[in-house]
Amino acid sequence: MTTPSTTLVAPRPPRVSPRRRGHAAIVRALGPLGLLAVWWIASATGVLTKDVLASPAQVVSAVGELWGNGQLPDALATSLTRSGLGLVIGLTAGLTLGVVTGFTRLGDELLDSSIQTLRTIPFLALVPLFMVWFGINEAAKILLIAVATTFPMYVATYGGVRNADRKLVEAMRSFGMSRIAIVREVVLPGALPSLLSGLRLSMTLSVIALIAAEEINATAGIGYLMAQAQSYARTDILAVCIVVYGLLGLTADAAVRLLEHLLMPWRGAAQGAAR
Repeated sequence: MTTPSTTLVAPRPPRVSPRRRGHAAIVRALGPLGLLAVWWIASATGVLTKDVLASPAQVVSAVGELWGNGQLPDALATSLTRSGLGLVIGLTAGLTLGVVTGFTRLGDELLDSSIQTLRTIPFLALVPLFMVWFGINEAAKILLIAVATTFPMYVATYGGVRNADRKLVEAMRSFGMSRIAIVREVVLPGALPSLLSGLRLSMTLSVIALIAAEEINATAGIGYLMAQAQSYARTDILAVCIVVYGLLGLTADAAVRLLEHLLMPWRGAAQGAAR
């Protein structure tokens, strides 16, 4: 009696169909476009009246008005300067403190508990105190943004540095590499994913803190433009300012995504293969 021969067949690898480049952008745009459509329909049918919220057409007209008389460019320049300066100060402080506490035992024991305590204080609670300390000038606004952006960067840097490969660090020390060189060449590159996550949170918070900072008796900027529009019940200009704040946050997030793609191209490839 003969037994039939069996042939082993290797399983076919799953076929991954690459998504078109524009497909993800179209999907991402569906949400905002849907909201815009609902807004337009509600305004056209009278559900939303002008005294509640201006229509999209009126908002576009207000953009042309503000851009034509130079108010919107001036306000944008002022707000971006405030947000940018505060963000740079906050990122520098958070990165420095995170490296010191994450890489050295003495820094961890001396500073981390104090920083973690300060981190639990909402930055909005500091507005009255900053007004007493620094007055109502630009310093109070910039420092408020700096405080808001310091702690996300600190937490991300601290975690990334603490998770660095200790064996690799000790190997570099055995080769005579200095501490600064180890941080620059080994620790920070290894902590890059955490650093970019902290950067994303800090940039988002810089826009949120900007809104709060421009409530401190601002005489220029998007917040000042909103205050003037509120006085005259200009809901179209109020909507313009809200959209501008939203676009600033969206632009900040897109910039970090681009930075991630440039510094960590393998992450995008891995995500594309997983899909």
